[in-house]
Amino acid sequence: MITAKTIEETRKAVREARAAGKEIGFVPTMGALHEGHLSLVSIAKKHADFIVMSIFVNRIQFNDPKDFDKYPRDFDKDLSLAEKAGVDMVFLPDETVMYNNPLTFVDTSSLDRYLCGASRPGHFRGVCTVVTKLFNIVQPDTAVFGQKDIQQVRIVEKMAEDLNIPVSIIIAPIRRENDGLAMSSRNIHLSNEQRKQALCLSESLQTAKKLIEKGETSTAAIIREVEAEIKKGSPDSIDYISIVSYETLEPIKTLSTKSVLAAAAFFGSTRLIDNMIITEGDSIQ
Repeated sequence: MITAKTIEETRKAVREARAAGKEIGFVPTMGALHEGHLSLVSIAKKHADFIVMSIFVNRIQFNDPKDFDKYPRDFDKDLSLAEKAGVDMVFLPDETVMYNNPLTFVDTSSLDRYLCGASRPGHFRGVCTVVTKLFNIVQPDTAVFGQKDIQQVRIVEKMAEDLNIPVSIIIAPIRRENDGLAMSSRNIHLSNEQRKQALCLSESLQTAKKLIEKGETSTAAIIREVEAEIKKGSPDSIDYISIVSYETLEPIKTLSTKSVLAAAAFFGSTRLIDNMIITEGDSIQ
């Protein structure tokens, strides 16, 4: 496995792979790798021959500097896991490589108004900027993102479409622990008690799934039941519970052709998110 720390090294390796007739797959991460990240690699390998993973903790997408400082970092472990998963190259830049007195940023006009964007102003500006830079550096044919960060995925999809970035975006299903908790790098910050409490998020989605399968289409009715289920877990606070259109990420009153139920809650100081995609015909993922 190649470990590249500069843009030049990365582009050279990608050029050589392309010259050998290989398709480029890309998995962008902030490190602290777990099985969820590695499942993205597995999916990328089904669509491409040369897999690039980036590991970069992107300061400009953090609203709270303390959150950035405490974000888990173990790059040696990450590199070992990436190699075992079959990654061909890891792009491991530092901030001086990614940002050199930047004056240009990429923003989104409306897709960040709700869900995580409502409580994290500027977050998706940071996401869009770094993902655009990474797309320009790696120039992948395919990029794989996890459904757990569904707002991020939708924003990146629309950004690539609007800016004519020639990359195919693949959404990977949420990878869960055996008890249903969505895998997240932030889970390590949970105490044993908070870890048990956090199960209310995935359990609330199952409650919603049963309601929808029985024919419920009122988003207000579904949200009431989801909120009641989450409150059973006694989170320190609920950030939001929303059902939105997949296309616009705006709240809707009845389930549409493709909708997203998403929730975020705090367990101690740790903010966790979970979601499910609902499509017409009761297809839920």
